Amino acid sequence: MMFAIITPALICGSLAGRMKFSALFIFVILWSFIVYYPLAHMVWGDGGFIRELGSIDFAGGNVVHISSGISGLVACILLGKRREYGVVSYRPHNIPFVILGAALLWFGWFGFNGGSALAADGLAIHAILTTNTSAASALLSWMLIEKILHGKPTVLGAATGAVVGLVAITPGAGFVPIWASIIIGALVSPICYITMTKIKAIFGYDDALDAFGCHGIGGIWGGIATGIFTQKSINGAARWDGLIFGQTELFVAQVLSIIITIVLAAIATFVIIVVMKQFMSIRVTKEQEAHGLDIAEHSEMAYPSFTGFDS
Repeated sequence: MMFAIITPALICGSLAGRMKFSALFIFVILWSFIVYYPLAHMVWGDGGFIRELGSIDFAGGNVVHISSGISGLVACILLGKRREYGVVSYRPHNIPFVILGAALLWFGWFGFNGGSALAADGLAIHAILTTNTSAASALLSWMLIEKILHGKPTVLGAATGAVVGLVAITPGAGFVPIWASIIIGALVSPICYITMTKIKAIFGYDDALDAFGCHGIGGIWGGIATGIFTQKSINGAARWDGLIFGQTELFVAQVLSIIITIVLAAIATFVIIVVMKQFMSIRVTKEQEAHGLDIAEHSEMAYPSFTGFDS
């Protein structure tokens, strides 16, 4: 159930700054029952459709990251762009808080992935090691990209790299060897960087916090990488070794599971949003958006007047 509430929270990153809270509340309920719970049972449940294909997902590559990333992309397109998107510069509000959040997330991910072993055993320790290694590798990879392309690495980029590294290792954390987690993390950063900068600019969608670029694309790469690097000797839940060890069955099963997840999440999200639009207004007014949703939707301010930040 912890996974179940984290997943729609990821979708919120795509919709920031323009969706009514009441509409978001209803959307999360509908999405959870139509997308998350059926998908969780398909992937992890006894006799689950995706599980029966032979696909593996240790801690939620399909169930959490791909589903939320794809749904976030569809939802942000249907909702429309933020006010003055592409005209004004949206910059990080508080980088120290970003780093604090990323650090908490990194630590929490040990419970997310390690806990998916469902026991305090060697498999849990293995999952924690691959998780940490992938995140560190992706962090360094992202900094290298920024250094090459812009001449200066940034702490915001480092945090982003760590997050996509965590995302990418999630489906294979308890299946791939530790050396493979270095490769998975090193490659996810350029893949996600290109998506978040080049692909996003080409298509012009307003994914506010890059939920699709981080979680959707990172999760897709992670699922594919799981099909490449998995070793049955690490976890007997895998029916086959990965592609790099000479077997193709798991790789094919992983690709099929990813396609199924994308189709389910995209169609269901599209239908939910379209139907909701028939019965209620889901977007705040231009005036409310100009004032900011903290004020318009919740009558709260991050910084009270005595600090001088709202003058």
